[in-house]
Amino acid sequence: MAELETRRMGHTEMRPKSLGLGAAWLAQGSEGETIEAIHRAIELGIDYLDTYPGHAEKRWGVALAGGLREKIYLQAKVGPHPERSKDFSADATRWSVENSLKQLKTDYLDSVLIHDPITIEDPLGSGRALDELLKMKEEGVVRHIGLGIRSHEFHRVAIETGNIEVVLTFLDYNLLDQSVAQTTLPLAREYGVGVILASPLGMGSLTGVEPDVETEQRRHPDAKPRAHMMWQWCQERGVNIRHLALQFCLAAPIDGIVMVGPANKVQVEEAYEAATANVPAEIWRDFDAEFGVRPANVEFDDR
Repeated sequence: MAELETRRMGHTEMRPKSLGLGAAWLAQGSEGETIEAIHRAIELGIDYLDTYPGHAEKRWGVALAGGLREKIYLQAKVGPHPERSKDFSADATRWSVENSLKQLKTDYLDSVLIHDPITIEDPLGSGRALDELLKMKEEGVVRHIGLGIRSHEFHRVAIETGNIEVVLTFLDYNLLDQSVAQTTLPLAREYGVGVILASPLGMGSLTGVEPDVETEQRRHPDAKPRAHMMWQWCQERGVNIRHLALQFCLAAPIDGIVMVGPANKVQVEEAYEAATANVPAEIWRDFDAEFGVRPANVEFDDR
């Protein structure tokens, strides 16, 4: 069985495998299906697990019983719990972390992300979420503090505090969009911040299922339907677009990982297979000629 590469997570001591397990869709099915997917991910070597406060976190606690917790990095969030949504006060922050610890049946979290604030000043303000997480870090219940949001400007402000160790970015580094490569990624490298690239499959656009052209054009009315064009290009050549999508992200110039968001065991296996597949250089050459996109670690002799 092919193995996933071990990565650095910025200047932290964490050394996870290159592929992480996101939590956004993993609780859609039954508890048994969630646990099955988590166990399969760990069997395949995936050891960085994301969770989602208020969304069946206890399933992760059950899945990680019996010694599995000690074999993985476990990440939680503050901000998305439905009972204290968007509340980044010190009290809500501590409440959320303590609730996650209870649900996950653990006494520490390897990483906690400040998740999707409306303004970056809210969680970073004096006596707010970041200050409380720093206290909890001193107490040993939180080992690393991060930020998860799409805004590159929020990334910048948070990174420049010097207290953010992990940044999760989504939808802005994949086959369709690489804009974060000009903003957050070099800044994270400069500050030694670990990066999690989420949504490598473009929220379903790069899974291999035919993208809906009308939906794509509604989202990007001034652009060509590139997701569908890429899908069609791959269909005509017998290429699995998931392979291209995962391999492209795994080659990003980061000290960090790529995080997929599967809904079940089958999708976990599909993500692992794509992450460990071999994509011939000639496929990337042709794809680059058509779409102007190639992995950062692939070079061609253009003479």
